[in-house]
Amino acid sequence: MKPLITGLFLLAYLSTPVLAQDEPMMISTKRLSMNTALKIAQGAIVECTKKGIQIGVTVVDREGIVQVTLRDTIAAQITVPISQQKAYTAANFNSSTSAMADRANTPVGRAPGILMSAGGVPIQVGGALVGAVGVSGAPAGETDEECAQAGINAVIDDLEMSM
Repeated sequence: MKPLITGLFLLAYLSTPVLAQDEPMMISTKRLSMNTALKIAQGAIVECTKKGIQIGVTVVDREGIVQVTLRDTIAAQITVPISQQKAYTAANFNSSTSAMADRANTPVGRAPGILMSAGGVPIQVGGALVGAVGVSGAPAGETDEECAQAGINAVIDDLEMSM
Protein backbone atom coordinates (compact mmCIF):
# COMPACT_ATOMS: atom_id res chain seq x y z
CA MET A 1 0.00 0.00 0.00
CA LYS A 2 2.90 2.30 0.80
CA PRO A 3 4.29 2.31 -2.78
CA LEU A 4 0.79 3.21 -4.10
CA ILE A 5 0.49 6.19 -1.72
CA THR A 6 4.02 7.29 -2.55
CA GLY A 7 3.27 6.96 -6.25
CA LEU A 8 0.05 8.99 -5.96
CA PHE A 9 1.85 11.67 -3.95
CA LEU A 10 4.64 11.82 -6.52
CA LEU A 11 2.11 12.04 -9.38
CA ALA A 12 0.23 14.89 -7.64
CA TYR A 13 3.49 16.69 -6.92
CA LEU A 14 4.73 16.40 -10.50
CA SER A 15 1.42 17.56 -12.01
CA THR A 16 1.29 20.71 -9.84
CA PRO A 17 2.48 23.85 -11.66
CA VAL A 18 5.77 25.09 -10.30
CA LEU A 19 6.71 28.76 -10.22
CA ALA A 20 10.26 29.71 -10.98
CA GLN A 21 12.02 30.81 -7.83
CA ASP A 22 12.79 34.27 -9.20
CA GLU A 23 9.48 34.78 -10.99
CA PRO A 24 7.33 37.49 -9.41
CA MET A 25 3.74 36.71 -8.49
CA MET A 26 2.56 39.97 -10.11
CA ILE A 27 3.87 42.13 -12.92
CA SER A 28 3.73 45.92 -13.04
CA THR A 29 3.32 47.68 -16.36
CA LYS A 30 3.93 51.27 -17.34
CA ARG A 31 1.09 53.15 -19.02
CA LEU A 32 0.83 56.48 -20.78
CA SER A 33 -1.08 59.14 -18.91
CA MET A 34 -4.04 60.70 -20.67
CA ASN A 35 -2.12 63.99 -20.98
CA THR A 36 0.86 62.26 -22.58
CA ALA A 37 -1.41 60.45 -25.05
CA LEU A 38 -3.04 63.79 -25.86
CA LYS A 39 0.37 65.44 -26.45
CA ILE A 40 1.30 62.63 -28.85
CA ALA A 41 -1.94 63.07 -30.81
CA GLN A 42 -1.54 66.85 -30.90
CA GLY A 43 2.10 66.50 -32.02
CA ALA A 44 1.01 64.34 -34.94
CA ILE A 45 -1.65 66.86 -35.96
CA VAL A 46 0.84 69.76 -35.73
CA GLU A 47 3.29 67.92 -37.99
CA CYS A 48 0.68 67.09 -40.63
CA THR A 49 -0.75 70.64 -40.45
CA LYS A 50 2.73 71.96 -41.32
CA LYS A 51 2.49 69.81 -44.46
CA GLY A 52 -0.98 71.16 -45.24
CA ILE A 53 -2.69 67.86 -44.38
CA GLN A 54 -5.79 67.30 -42.22
CA ILE A 55 -5.69 64.00 -40.33
CA GLY A 56 -7.34 61.78 -37.79
CA VAL A 57 -5.05 60.38 -35.08
CA THR A 58 -5.55 57.74 -32.40
CA VAL A 59 -3.30 56.83 -29.48
CA VAL A 60 -3.87 53.42 -27.86
CA ASP A 61 -2.42 51.71 -24.81
CA ARG A 62 -0.25 48.61 -25.00
CA GLU A 63 -3.33 46.39 -25.44
CA GLY A 64 -4.66 48.50 -28.31
CA ILE A 65 -7.41 50.18 -26.28
CA VAL A 66 -8.08 53.77 -27.33
CA GLN A 67 -6.81 56.50 -25.01
CA VAL A 68 -7.19 59.53 -27.30
CA THR A 69 -8.69 60.16 -30.72
CA LEU A 70 -8.55 63.54 -32.46
CA ARG A 71 -9.78 64.56 -35.91
CA ASP A 72 -8.50 67.77 -37.44
CA THR A 73 -11.14 70.32 -38.43
CA ILE A 74 -11.82 69.23 -41.99
CA ALA A 75 -10.32 65.74 -42.00
CA ALA A 76 -12.65 63.14 -43.46
CA GLN A 77 -14.66 61.09 -40.95
CA ILE A 78 -13.09 57.88 -42.27
CA THR A 79 -9.70 58.99 -40.89
CA VAL A 80 -10.86 58.18 -37.34
CA PRO A 81 -11.55 54.42 -37.71
CA ILE A 82 -8.55 54.01 -40.01
CA SER A 83 -6.22 55.72 -37.50
CA GLN A 84 -7.63 53.50 -34.74
CA GLN A 85 -7.02 50.32 -36.76
CA LYS A 86 -3.45 51.38 -37.55
CA ALA A 87 -2.73 52.13 -33.88
CA TYR A 88 -4.35 48.85 -32.76
CA THR A 89 -2.28 46.88 -35.26
CA ALA A 90 1.00 48.61 -34.30
CA ALA A 91 0.34 47.91 -30.60
CA ASN A 92 -0.65 44.29 -31.06
CA PHE A 93 2.29 43.45 -33.31
CA ASN A 94 4.72 45.88 -31.61
CA SER A 95 5.80 46.99 -35.06
CA SER A 96 5.27 49.86 -37.46
CA THR A 97 2.43 49.01 -39.79
CA SER A 98 4.60 49.95 -42.78
CA ALA A 99 6.85 47.01 -41.88
CA MET A 100 3.86 44.67 -42.20
CA ALA A 101 2.50 45.86 -45.55
CA ASP A 102 3.59 42.66 -47.29
CA ARG A 103 1.43 40.65 -44.85
CA ALA A 104 -1.73 42.71 -45.48
CA ASN A 105 -3.20 40.16 -47.90
CA THR A 106 -2.73 37.17 -45.57
CA PRO A 107 -5.26 35.63 -43.19
CA VAL A 108 -3.72 37.62 -40.30
CA GLY A 109 -3.71 40.82 -42.33
CA ARG A 110 -7.41 40.38 -43.11
CA ALA A 111 -8.44 39.82 -39.49
CA PRO A 112 -11.10 42.27 -38.21
CA GLY A 113 -9.61 45.48 -36.82
CA ILE A 114 -6.16 44.89 -38.34
CA LEU A 115 -4.79 47.37 -40.87
CA MET A 116 -1.29 46.78 -42.18
CA SER A 117 -0.70 49.94 -44.15
CA ALA A 118 1.76 52.68 -43.22
CA GLY A 119 0.75 55.12 -40.51
CA GLY A 120 0.80 53.06 -37.28
CA VAL A 121 3.83 53.27 -34.99
CA PRO A 122 4.46 51.54 -31.65
CA ILE A 123 5.47 53.70 -28.68
CA GLN A 124 8.42 52.12 -26.92
CA VAL A 125 10.04 53.48 -23.78
CA GLY A 126 13.15 51.85 -22.40
CA GLY A 127 12.61 48.94 -24.77
CA ALA A 128 9.07 48.30 -23.48
CA LEU A 129 5.87 48.76 -25.46
CA VAL A 130 3.62 51.36 -23.78
CA GLY A 131 1.20 52.07 -26.63
CA ALA A 132 0.92 53.01 -30.27
CA VAL A 133 -0.22 55.87 -32.47
CA GLY A 134 -2.07 55.67 -35.77
CA VAL A 135 -2.55 58.44 -38.31
CA SER A 136 -4.80 58.59 -41.36
CA GLY A 137 -5.55 61.30 -43.90
CA ALA A 138 -2.32 62.02 -45.76
CA PRO A 139 -2.15 61.18 -49.47
CA ALA A 140 0.55 58.60 -48.67
CA GLY A 141 0.92 56.22 -45.74
CA GLU A 142 4.56 57.23 -45.39
CA THR A 143 3.43 60.77 -44.56
CA ASP A 144 0.93 59.39 -42.04
CA GLU A 145 3.81 57.51 -40.42
CA GLU A 146 6.04 60.61 -40.37
CA CYS A 147 3.29 62.51 -38.53
CA ALA A 148 2.75 59.61 -36.09
CA GLN A 149 6.48 59.51 -35.36
CA ALA A 150 6.53 63.30 -34.87
CA GLY A 151 3.83 62.89 -32.23
CA ILE A 152 5.96 60.34 -30.39
CA ASN A 153 9.06 62.51 -30.77
CA ALA A 154 7.21 65.37 -29.06
CA VAL A 155 7.26 63.43 -25.76
CA ILE A 156 9.86 60.68 -26.07
CA ASP A 157 12.63 62.45 -24.15
CA ASP A 158 10.32 63.08 -21.21
CA LEU A 159 9.05 59.49 -21.35
CA GLU A 160 12.59 58.10 -21.35
CA MET A 161 13.52 60.29 -18.38
CA SER A 162 10.46 59.05 -16.46
CA MET A 163 11.61 55.43 -16.56
